[in-house]
Amino acid sequence: MYRTHLCGELRASHAGQTVTLAGWVNRRRDHGGVAFFDLRDRAGIVQITINPDLPKEMLDLVADVRNEWVLQIEGVVQKRPEGMANPKMTTGEIEVIAKNVTVLNASKTPPFMVNTDNDLPDENMRLKYRYIDLRRERLTKNMVLRHKVIKFMRDYLDAQGFIEIETPIMFKATPEGARDYLVPSRIYPGQFYALPQSPQQLKQLLMVAGMDKYFQIARCFRDEDLRGDRQPEFTQLDLEMSYVHRDDVLDLVEGLFTKMLPEVAPHKKLFSSPWPKFSYKEVLEKYGSDKPDLRFGMELIDVTDVLAKSEFKVFQSALEAGGVIKCIVAPRSAEMSRKELDALTEVAKSFGAKGMPYLAVTAEGVKGSAAKFFKEEELAALKEKSGAGVGDLIVFASDARAVVNKTLGGLRLWFRDKLDLADKSMMAFAWVVDFPFFAFNEETQAWESEHHPFTMPKMEDLPKFDTNPGEVYSEAYDMVCNGYETASGSIRIHRRDIQMKMFQMLGLSDEDIQTKFGHMLEAFEYGAPPHGGMAPGIDRLVMLLADEPNIREVIAFPKNQNGRDVMADAPSEVEPKQLKELHIKFT
Repeated sequence: MYRTHLCGELRASHAGQTVTLAGWVNRRRDHGGVAFFDLRDRAGIVQITINPDLPKEMLDLVADVRNEWVLQIEGVVQKRPEGMANPKMTTGEIEVIAKNVTVLNASKTPPFMVNTDNDLPDENMRLKYRYIDLRRERLTKNMVLRHKVIKFMRDYLDAQGFIEIETPIMFKATPEGARDYLVPSRIYPGQFYALPQSPQQLKQLLMVAGMDKYFQIARCFRDEDLRGDRQPEFTQLDLEMSYVHRDDVLDLVEGLFTKMLPEVAPHKKLFSSPWPKFSYKEVLEKYGSDKPDLRFGMELIDVTDVLAKSEFKVFQSALEAGGVIKCIVAPRSAEMSRKELDALTEVAKSFGAKGMPYLAVTAEGVKGSAAKFFKEEELAALKEKSGAGVGDLIVFASDARAVVNKTLGGLRLWFRDKLDLADKSMMAFAWVVDFPFFAFNEETQAWESEHHPFTMPKMEDLPKFDTNPGEVYSEAYDMVCNGYETASGSIRIHRRDIQMKMFQMLGLSDEDIQTKFGHMLEAFEYGAPPHGGMAPGIDRLVMLLADEPNIREVIAFPKNQNGRDVMADAPSEVEPKQLKELHIKFT
């Protein structure tokens, strides 16, 4: 071994010991003939002291050393002199007095500094040299945190009687809501495997097989447009259980995450325990989103009854069209400038609103774009119902209910960020249940699955399939945290007749059903047990625990915003010979 200890594990208790270390030079300093190296490895940083009494050839070697050179250091651990300890370093009480220095590898000047998070280049440059970027302390900690999260999941589920089973990466192309990544077959010309969007069908088949508690740290692939919390390939904790109802699954997952948090992220706190549970309809009405951030208030307030007789034509027009009037109260925002309010109005319009009436509650009275249209008794009733006080800004939306909820939900998050309303140390988990089973696509004039086509409807709603699909509710559920969906799951269909009915409702012909899903339908005829599961996203969870702005910071080798691997320059062209072997021809 090149080392006896890791740099970051040395403490005052090691004083007097001779150690051998290996790592990268994080920083170099020279003071009056004495040189200091901060040597870095995955575990941390330790100060190396190079005294001038070393042999000349070694001092000459040391004189050439620069940042990111790889060194082996043999030396003695010693407590730092009185008053020289560095409380900002975990190894700050000690230093290693070098007795021998070996250069294991020199380094070119890196394209950016590793020893600081300041002055970083653009993301594409960082991703091009990701193997250097990952040396930074923050990203190293993210990788360690990710490891701890996955290890805890494995240990917890093992203790609960689950078994880890790997499912195929190459499977069959079936519609699950997103576009597939396809793999052409050389042996079967014109035929393709698909990379799994999730192991959904396979884990259900494992339930039919009797593997009644399954989990997998699953790689999933979806050819979707990218954003900060999404990648074309991602990792999820995939789990499935037989003979369970909805709350059995929720209790298991809630227990997992409640116990995990203090173990892997002690700097984070649970906002509430047990976790609150909301219906889909309830969160839309209260927060304007099905993935609410509960770390702050500013709930949507329905003031339709208060302002039903208002002289404000904007409100009256909305009510006559069957709409509603709602508001949110933004604290400490009454003094926003006209320029800021105009910009905020444009934000509201981006969510579908036609405008953004507002009232500012000041010590001198109520002011704002709509103030002159309200009677004193209406203003008094409005302030009482909304709880608005001096210094607050009341922001309105009046339109169809869906537009109002979406607009105020978006503005609520805008104010969250502007006013720093959310406690970043909190993890506000919650459950959202009772989702609609179908969604009507206005463009295609057809019903679509709100979740995925393997979700069980509420049994009492089965008769409504043919008469009123819009009133059918599902056994789907989401885990949300801090404004993000962090997991999705459901009780699954395990009966052939219900599954067949679902596919028919989605407009699939009997031939299409057999071609795409015949294997599942046949399996359901051989004693499929009731079952359900969930798939928490590991990347997104670690992103929240690490307080990172996007999931690329917690994935070792992510794709950029355009879905490219800029380090390896992928996707890339392949040789004509390979295309010929795969029977692929471009026209």
